[in-house]
Amino acid sequence: MEASRPSFLLVDGNNIIHAWPDLLAMHRRRKGSAHSELISRLESYRDFTGDRVVIVFDGKGATTQEERREDGLQIFYTSESHTADDIIERLAIRYADTYDITVATDDRAEQDIVVGAGGSVLSSIALRDILEAAGRSMRDWIARHRKR
Repeated sequence: MEASRPSFLLVDGNNIIHAWPDLLAMHRRRKGSAHSELISRLESYRDFTGDRVVIVFDGKGATTQEERREDGLQIFYTSESHTADDIIERLAIRYADTYDITVATDDRAEQDIVVGAGGSVLSSIALRDILEAAGRSMRDWIARHRKR
């Protein structure tokens, strides 16, 4: 029996923010707040499931910035000369043979490239459903294990 390969969830941050009405409204009210909220939701998901999560945001700096958190979450802010799509596609193409790569985006061209490289894709709606289901499971687990 073949051992399962490690898996990574790559999230196109700005694409998801613009696809989810609550995050888009937050983004329009105060720049950066939707980024923080999406990161928080994905951290909770990562903490509960143990899945590896990489979030990529379009940036404006001179270089791509990478933040690695102790909990295993990885965040990229692209340089102004690259897009999140560029980074996600490069990661998917480079690592699809080694890892199970799933990309969350509604960008059809990006989805096609990821699938062509051997990865899987999730729509923004499917990602929301997965995060909500994980949140319910976490609340149920806490309720069952709470000392009475």
